[in-house]
Formats: sequence, structure tokens, C-alpha cells
Amino acid sequence: MYGNSSPFASHGQRASNMYNRVGVETDVLQASPHRLVQLLLDGANDAMTQSLGAIRAGNVEAKGKALSKAVRILDEGLKAALNPSAGNLALDLRDLYAYMSMRLTYANLHSDIAAVEECQRLMQPIREAWASIAPALNEQRVAA
Repeated sequence: MYGNSSPFASHGQRASNMYNRVGVETDVLQASPHRLVQLLLDGANDAMTQSLGAIRAGNVEAKGKALSKAVRILDEGLKAALNPSAGNLALDLRDLYAYMSMRLTYANLHSDIAAVEECQRLMQPIREAWASIAPALNEQRVAA
């Protein structure tokens, strides 16, 4: 009933959330550029998953927060990190992220589960491809 930041939330809930937040902040501070993008991709996907639960539960506030977070990650994180002069792939990703932001905004306005699921399907191959790069990067670091 009460959020974790509420004075009525249990001490254990607040401590757990603080621990998780410190863990994420530590991961971000120590992360390579590759890992930062991976965290953004995972964060956008997690926010979309949270929005699906909120839509199904009829929780308009949670839906709005989750979808707004996903859109911000797409626009301010993933899209902003692209180098358009790097070629067609960067331009295609920019357009895809813009499309996904538009679809998630639509999903927020209309509580459209199908639009959120579409964005998750579109993002999945990118997440998988990005994750597959990690072993090669680790080998390069070890060799250097």
C-alpha cells in the first residue's frame, strides 16, 4: 500500500532499496563504456517490464513512471550516446530508438500492452548482440 520511500515502509524494505541503489551506482562508476550501454539497455527493458505489470494492475502512476523512465533511457542515454558520423548502423539505431520512444509514449497515453511488447521485441536483438560483444572485449583487455 505504501511506497518504499514512505515512512510507513518497513526498515527492511528501505534498507534493501538503498543497498540495491548503491550496487547500481557502484556498477555505473566502475563500468566500461560497453557496460554502461548494457546497463542502459537492461534498464530500458526492466522499465518496460515494470510498465506491463502496472498496466495489467491498473496502476496509472506506476505505468507513467516506468514508461517515462524507458523513454528517457532511450532518448537521453542510448540515442544521445550514438555517433551519427559512425555510419548507417548508428543512424538506424537512432531512428529505431526514436520510433520506440514514440510507441512507448503512445502506450503510456493508451495503456497499450501491445506497443510495450513490440518495443521489447525490437530491443531484444540489440541486447543480445551487445551482450555477445562482451567476451571479445574482455579478451582484448586481458591481452592488452
